[in-house]
Amino acid sequence: MEFESYKQFWNDKAGSPESALAAVDGSTDETIVQRTGRFAAAQIGTALDIRAEDHVFELGCGVGRIGRELAPSCAHWTGVDIAEKMVECARERLSHLSNISLHHLERTALPMAADASIDKAYSTAVLCHMDKEDLFLYLEEMHRALKPGGLLFVDTWNLAHPIGWKRWQYEVRFWQKSDQSQRKDVARNQFCTPDELRLYAQHAGFEVLACFAGSHWIQLIGGKDLDPAQAERQRQRLTSQKDRIEYSPLFVDLFDKTVEVIYGRLHPRDALAFLDRHKGSPEEPLYRPFIQGIWKSNANVWGEPDD
Repeated sequence: MEFESYKQFWNDKAGSPESALAAVDGSTDETIVQRTGRFAAAQIGTALDIRAEDHVFELGCGVGRIGRELAPSCAHWTGVDIAEKMVECARERLSHLSNISLHHLERTALPMAADASIDKAYSTAVLCHMDKEDLFLYLEEMHRALKPGGLLFVDTWNLAHPIGWKRWQYEVRFWQKSDQSQRKDVARNQFCTPDELRLYAQHAGFEVLACFAGSHWIQLIGGKDLDPAQAERQRQRLTSQKDRIEYSPLFVDLFDKTVEVIYGRLHPRDALAFLDRHKGSPEEPLYRPFIQGIWKSNANVWGEPDD
């Protein structure tokens, strides 16, 4: 099926609660979704220094995977998404929380966020599915909605990293084999270099405080209208907390091995054996169920999974 808009694509992915979870996490298991949500929430909470008095905003909240984990740590959390069905799923998953609000989007604008009304804003694993015009417009909108002194966290695929380049080549080869009489997938993975993402953020009005690009993801933290002393304090804080924000070398290695499994160049058994050598690491429980799921769904290629 050829999709005409982001909304149509993501509503289709969220046709059921299970498919909605799978679309944002690669899993239909609520326990795993909560586990990956906690991992991402820890990164973002550290990057933005989220505090109990903060009003926090997420662009592209999906099923509330991260918002569910962050909302208890702040005064109010707002999540928005282009897909009504994703918002419906998030509303159900976050129904136990009283300090949240959810909205669906109609266009590349954030009318539910008043000027200078939020303290911290973030978007993760979302800008990588957008055309660059939309990416920039959303950055402008989040800048408008942030209070002076507010902070932004965004990320996207890193074309300048070897594993990011490998992941981009997957998109190239997929398009090479596709029906080129049709348009490219409207929500396909798209990529930036660190300098490119910096440029978008700066022209949207942000002062770039940190740009971590040592993995296949670029993670950018920006500030709005910070005075020089505030900006320097934030830079020092982010430098000291870099290891808690940036993806670790092990995370990158595991992602690379997962890509090799997806390409059919590495047997899942070998990837799982590598994981066995890293039991107890924070990364191991994130990747194990995903690799096991790939094997189970491709038993015709690799045989039935090991017990």
